[in-house]
Order: sequence, then structure tokens, then C-alpha cells
Amino acid sequence: MNTAKPSPDTQPHCLGVRVKQLTLSFSGQTAPLFSQLDLTLQAGEWHCILGRSGCGKTTLLRLLADLLPQDVAWQGELFTSDARSMSDRVAYMAQQDLLLPWLNVLDNVCFSFRLKQGKASEAVQERAIQLLQQVGLGEKLHARPSQLSGGMRQRVALVRTLIQDKPLVLMDEPFSALDAVTRYKLQDLAAELLAQRTVLLITHDPQEALRLGHHLFLMQGKPGRLTRLSVPEGTPPRAINAELAVKQQAIIEQLSGLGERYV
Repeated sequence: MNTAKPSPDTQPHCLGVRVKQLTLSFSGQTAPLFSQLDLTLQAGEWHCILGRSGCGKTTLLRLLADLLPQDVAWQGELFTSDARSMSDRVAYMAQQDLLLPWLNVLDNVCFSFRLKQGKASEAVQERAIQLLQQVGLGEKLHARPSQLSGGMRQRVALVRTLIQDKPLVLMDEPFSALDAVTRYKLQDLAAELLAQRTVLLITHDPQEALRLGHHLFLMQGKPGRLTRLSVPEGTPPRAINAELAVKQQAIIEQLSGLGERYV
């Protein structure tokens, strides 16, 4: 892989990232979680990482978000396509919606601005209202999280991620707790609203990865390594069809250790 180079025509919301030769260990562990791990995130595209629980997917996400605990030591290099720091250019969407129960929907969406600036500006609030209307929550601005369904809460969390306006979006299984129909709809919504952003999605669901990913990777082994997987034809979000179903089964078999190498 080549080191990403700054580009004068790079769009404001397109950021390429390259992780090179990453080795990472937790304090007290003799073997590293990762060793010589390489990953390139292409600007403006979706990247999905699959793998069994405990293989290190979330740890990789937290490294990129600068959220690792103090007892984690790592070596390697991080490059960006514009040669600038990643600091304050990353948005993180977790599996749990993490909405504050004492705030209404609008205030939850604008919370990061209140935290940094004391309050959200009128422009930020107007943008938040527009996004909430776009995801079908225009009539829920003053509702509390307890008054929302699980799918509604995740839509609020998605808008809270979007309002931060960051070029790199990290998503840690944000739709896994939802029913199949709601998950499918939110996948399409996220693909639409995060178009032109660089996205890294961690998921246990091969179908989700195949629907959304421009690039797919399987994390496996001790220490962990990334293997590139082929993607179906077509632009994400892809419809569920026979080709996707065959690739989904192949990934499931590889994850379970029953399949041959999938390339």
C-alpha cells in the first residue's frame, strides 16, 4: 500500500487514512492484540471490518478515535491524505445510543456543542432540526429518550453524529440491537446521509457489511491481521440478492472456521 499523499482538490469532508505496521498490546499480556497490521481507508468511502468477538475490532476503532486507555501500548504510523492531525476530525457512533435521559431529542443532538461552547448556536440548532426532519423525527424535537422506540433513538444518535460534521466517522455496531426491518432502513439512511464521508464500520453481520461496504475486511488470528474480502457488484447500499447471499454464506463459514479462504 502506498502512503496517502495530500491532494489540493481533496473535498472538505473527504479524508483518507492509512494505518501502517500497527502493533498493539495491553498491559500484562504477553502476546500483542495486533502485529504489523495495515489498513487504508479511502476518502469518501465505507470500510467494514468483520470478525469474532474479542478479536480487536473495537480496539482499532478506539485507537483511531484516540480513546484508548492508558494501559495500552502501540507502535506504528498513522497517515492522513492531507498530512494533518486527526485530532477533532473524528465522529464516533457506538452500539448504544448513549442519549442523556434528562435531555430532549434536540438537546441530545446538540449536546457536544453545549459541552464545548456552553450552548449550541442558532445555526447549529437549525441544522439539527433539518436533519431530524430528514430522518423522520421532526415531530419529536422535545420528546425525551424514554418516549422513543429503539429505532428512533438510533436515528437521534445518527443525527448527533452527523451534526458534528467530521470527515471520518467511526461506527461500532450501531444497528446490531435493532430488528431486521428497522436495521435495513437505518442502513439505507446512514448510507445516504454519510455519502462522501470516510466511514469505518465494525459489524458482526456479514449481510450488513456486504450491503454497505465499498471495502470489506476480515479480522482474524492471534495476533490479529486483516484480510481483504471481495465485494458484490453495485454501489452501496446494495439490495439483497443471490450474489450477496452467496458471499454472506462464504463469510459466515470462514468466521466459523468451516470455509476455505475467501477472496
